[in-house]
Amino acid sequence: MPGEWEQQWGVMLTWPHEQTDWACYLDDITETYLQMADAITRHEHLLVVEPVHGYAERLLQTRLSPTQQQRVVYHTFESDDTWARDHGPITLVGNDGALRSLDFHFNGWGKKFPAEKDNAINRSLYEAGLLHGDYESHLDFVLEGGSIESDGRGTVFTTSTCLLAPHRNQPLTRDKIEQQLKRRLHARRIVWLDHGELEGDDTDGHIDTIVRVAPDDTLLYVGAGDNDDPQHDDFTLLEQQLRALHTIEGKPYRLIALPMADAIYEDGERLPATYANFLVINGAVIYPTYAQPENDEQARETIARAFPDREMIGIDARTIIRQHGSIHCLTMQINTHPDPPKGREH
Repeated sequence: MPGEWEQQWGVMLTWPHEQTDWACYLDDITETYLQMADAITRHEHLLVVEPVHGYAERLLQTRLSPTQQQRVVYHTFESDDTWARDHGPITLVGNDGALRSLDFHFNGWGKKFPAEKDNAINRSLYEAGLLHGDYESHLDFVLEGGSIESDGRGTVFTTSTCLLAPHRNQPLTRDKIEQQLKRRLHARRIVWLDHGELEGDDTDGHIDTIVRVAPDDTLLYVGAGDNDDPQHDDFTLLEQQLRALHTIEGKPYRLIALPMADAIYEDGERLPATYANFLVINGAVIYPTYAQPENDEQARETIARAFPDREMIGIDARTIIRQHGSIHCLTMQINTHPDPPKGREH
């Protein structure tokens, strides 16, 4: 499983629509998607899954330059929601450069939400000739893309709070799940993290909300923040666990702490605002902002330390977190292929 910073063909977005939970602020989230599409297509391709033929295409034609429009591939298919990180295909790259697109079972984060349509998207992409490399069905195993991080050299990071949560892969034990991950992802080892669950997170603790892997054995993680933050103690334990980790060669990781975002509430509920939920693309990093100038700037500077050769692009993620995710959660990168798919491209 490649590191996210490795060469990509493009990024997949599943477009929001009136039949999703975005309906009450559809204009706001659509504007966020248009900003993401603009940032992505300045650097690479974009695969858009849209519920109605031409729905997203008409919007993007008003926003993207002709050159950017040439980088967009559209696929018409219904969806329950828009979290491409968790229902999109996971790419593996062989030693010979051959690609595999893995299709895991997505069940709405442990049967919390409907997911039948989302779970059928990857198969429909394959049948349309839009998946890169060989298609592999892993629909007998529940796995969300946001629950795993790879260093590109055989180590896969995950969290026990998510993969051992109810309605995922019971009655499999932690050891059995680890064996399955190694076999299916061709991983050499699995690193389990046990702390750092954000308040308001309904994924049971996806790793891409708290710890991210970067080149040169670097781990970016959400710092503990203020002592009076109710999350402080759990994130302090996360940092302690990270400090005890070593690479597969036995070296300590380079640790870089991201700021803890100031609490954002809606209807009395804290939303899972996190700066760890950034997206790495060719030549750039798209990171979330939360109208917190000091924290936003500190996050930009911190992420840039791990990716010094990339443009930093901040996008306001306050609408996204109203549905308990952020930028990385809405996207899925697709690695390069010697023969890019031929779809409805303009």
